[in-house]
Amino acid sequence: MLSRLVALLFVFLLAAGVPALSFVTARQSQIRWIPRLSLYLSAVLSQWLLAGLGLLVLLISRPVFAIGFRGVAPSVVIRWAGILAAISLAGLGISLLLERRGWWPRESELVYLLIPETRREKLWCVLILAPTAAFCEEFLYRGYLLAQLGQWFHSLSWAWGASSIAFGLAHVYQGWSGMLRAAALGALLAYPVVRLGSLYPSMITHGLIDALALAWLGPIFLREKMLS
Repeated sequence: MLSRLVALLFVFLLAAGVPALSFVTARQSQIRWIPRLSLYLSAVLSQWLLAGLGLLVLLISRPVFAIGFRGVAPSVVIRWAGILAAISLAGLGISLLLERRGWWPRESELVYLLIPETRREKLWCVLILAPTAAFCEEFLYRGYLLAQLGQWFHSLSWAWGASSIAFGLAHVYQGWSGMLRAAALGALLAYPVVRLGSLYPSMITHGLIDALALAWLGPIFLREKMLS
């Protein structure tokens, strides 16, 4: 009974608590004056704290379902990661182009607070922030949440959709544009987990996408926006 309650509360935290906290944080005006490296550190610590809580929940509930750490040949992981990264980058590029033309919801201004400007900030994004998001978010949303919902719904399709929506809502601070992109990315990254039972391709892809978006695409898009 206790294990079921703990699992239920943690799923509620991921599906509703995280989006609510993200929404409240985004509405605080003082966040715009926090140094960028402090924002990075806060994001890293909060994600590892949540992932640690997820590991504790696993120890308490002792689930019988797989959470995506099945071993897969390195060649398979690399091939899947390459395919997912290509699709993700193409989708990101198209959405940015549509946003520039006014055919896609504009991203929240808060997103630009995370775009690095100095070499040190870029190193933080590539070496710390992106890998942290890759491991923690994939473990939480494509690992734990997807498997837990699949067990409750007795339907992998429903769990797939619900976990992707929850992942999109967790990015509410990015506005409608960011939430839609995150939900679509979550649905895409769940595919190899469902197909292979492994989180590794999704983790690699997630880290690569975040690193490129923050350290390369983000600065380019912001520079073009300031010049236009």
